[in-house]
Amino acid sequence: MNKKYEIRDPIYGFIELDSWERDIINHPVFQRLRRIKQLAWTDMVYPGAVHTRFEHSLGVMHLATLMYEKIVSKKRGYLESRLGYNGSGLEIDKKFVRLAALLHDVGHAPFSHAGEGLMGRNPDTNKPYKHENYSAIIVEHKFNKVIDEHPYNQNYHITAKQISDFLVRGAGLGRRLFWRSLVAGQFDADRADYLLRDAYHIGTNYGNYDLKRLLVTLTIAEHPETGAPMIAVEDGGLHAAEALIIARYMMFTQVYFHHTRRAYDHHFAGAMKSLLLDVAKRETFLPPTSQENIDDYISWDDWKVLGFLNQGKGGHDAHALKERKHHRCVFNTSEVPTEAELDRSNEVLDMLSKFKPFVDEPNKSWYSGGESDIMIERDATSGQKETVPLPFISSVVGGLLPIRQRRIYVSLEDREEAELLLKKKGC
Repeated sequence: MNKKYEIRDPIYGFIELDSWERDIINHPVFQRLRRIKQLAWTDMVYPGAVHTRFEHSLGVMHLATLMYEKIVSKKRGYLESRLGYNGSGLEIDKKFVRLAALLHDVGHAPFSHAGEGLMGRNPDTNKPYKHENYSAIIVEHKFNKVIDEHPYNQNYHITAKQISDFLVRGAGLGRRLFWRSLVAGQFDADRADYLLRDAYHIGTNYGNYDLKRLLVTLTIAEHPETGAPMIAVEDGGLHAAEALIIARYMMFTQVYFHHTRRAYDHHFAGAMKSLLLDVAKRETFLPPTSQENIDDYISWDDWKVLGFLNQGKGGHDAHALKERKHHRCVFNTSEVPTEAELDRSNEVLDMLSKFKPFVDEPNKSWYSGGESDIMIERDATSGQKETVPLPFISSVVGGLLPIRQRRIYVSLEDREEAELLLKKKGC
């Protein structure tokens, strides 16, 4: 009998799961997520931010299920006529989405995104690997038995390889490609969960938005150019969608890009690089290209790193982490700097060169837009439905510009001298 279980959660009350999902959660590789903090070193600024990728993954599974159920309830006829679903097909893909959402983060490095800069380059794309690449390979090679061979999979015929392809938009997804935006999109269960969860643990209201309104206004629309079905938000959910984007903006500026938090990310990257050189004789994690590499990669977690740091390994950056003697920001531009400000920052960098400063700026926008925009379905003047990107009809979202703030840091020991020099130069 496939028993049902409940896990108490601070965001949703209870998260339900069955015996199969419980066996996946009990897998040692999934349990590793208990030892990886969701927000890396953010607790050095916000002491409550000690939650982990484990609870976030449970939350994403729960929220992706709610999204799936709302869409199926509202658009079942469309799914049957346009995508060829029947009742059993919808139940199978509901389970598939749940498992994909549950496993989407199993490839995170120690201290989550703070460790992502230590992933090597993919020779096929000449771009750095991301945690999604590790997640996909880990699912395929480490969870194949508990997925493919599980007795409760007899009615679903889901494979680990299918989930792996889903996580990285691989080939052969078929109609399941439609559901991928529930796990990887501008309005997906991942973002929707971490905003609420991070805000809760940090103790702020920045990440809050009207989740209930967004859920009831989810729908299926058609792409304005290709006509392909896509998940969208009804016009009645416009302001709830705006609130989600504003929540992301506020969390980015106040939490994820906080000046002290970013200093700790810098020190961790330096300490982790030193540890890899010392312990493993290399500067990056092994690429996700073999079973042996994956075994080595998942042997690293926060506990292992902290153990080495406590032993005095990791160099001067590790000392800065342990003693809380992090670099200090002595110059910054505005959040959306002018070219004159950016030129001035280069001059400041030259002035401070003897202090060996480091420069910090966002490596990606808090809102990418484009093909992954949140789409709003509304009534057109022709009497038909039209689907338009949220920024096109929202002056609020359309007016939010990418954050390009540049900050310059020096060591704590050099702070006073650097600030005095900048003051003399009128900076």
